[in-house]
Amino acid sequence: MAPHSDPISPLEQALHAARALVLADLVAGEVAEADVVSLVEDSVVQRRWWVEQWPEGAGYVAGLVAQDVQDALLERYGRWPLCPVCGSGDPHALDVEPELGPDPHWVCHKAGVKVASVGTLASASGDTPSS
Repeated sequence: MAPHSDPISPLEQALHAARALVLADLVAGEVAEADVVSLVEDSVVQRRWWVEQWPEGAGYVAGLVAQDVQDALLERYGRWPLCPVCGSGDPHALDVEPELGPDPHWVCHKAGVKVASVGTLASASGDTPSS
């Protein structure tokens, strides 16, 4: 075991942060089932390799993990996260923007609005977690 004085590498910090942010959004949408959490883990493993090849991309990992999980959920469950802004019309998912960039946000293209930063969907949907 390494002593705790070892700083966590920026790579690991970025991956931990990405995992935490996407999990927070999954919990906000009440879809954080065990198999969904494993989708996040799978994405983090894949993105770890990606960031090792391209360390400058560490700041983009949260948005990429969010998109990975969104794609994986689409195959299994359907659209996520559903737009909390548009009350009428067909339910539609939010998109991550920028697709490859720092400070990713969930965006509704129908309304043309930024809904929330990745990791803060709970505040956007107006639901306060009952803790």
